[in-house]
Amino acid sequence: MLTITQALVDQIVAHARKDHPDEACGVVAGPAGSDRPERFIPMLNAAMSPTFYEFDSGDLLKLYREMDDRDEEPVVIYHSHTATEAYPSRTDISYANEPDAHYVLVSTADTDGLGEFQFRSFRIVDGEVTEEEVKVVEAY
Repeated sequence: MLTITQALVDQIVAHARKDHPDEACGVVAGPAGSDRPERFIPMLNAAMSPTFYEFDSGDLLKLYREMDDRDEEPVVIYHSHTATEAYPSRTDISYANEPDAHYVLVSTADTDGLGEFQFRSFRIVDGEVTEEEVKVVEAY
């Protein structure tokens, strides 16, 4: 289960809406070993595409060095889908290389009639996708 603050959910959704119609992407870092997302880090979608996202390799290297210096790890890796449901694509699955991370997808398309976005979390390990419950809290 992903436990995340309402403030972080709001920041992720706002980033997804701001970058629409392109996919948004980013990371929420947290203390190493804590499974607690704390530091919101919006990233640039280097692909600048409505159907694909890609972290800039230089930005990603800088981020991982910074997290290492701060004794952090990527707790949440998020991106948006602009025209489809919030479910990992084959490409998303192939790029998922953090087995301990929560992969959050936000859809900015109204694909289910329930509103203009969906916020879902998945674990992706060795190509296997498992949806998990999202518990939104005011504070930890």
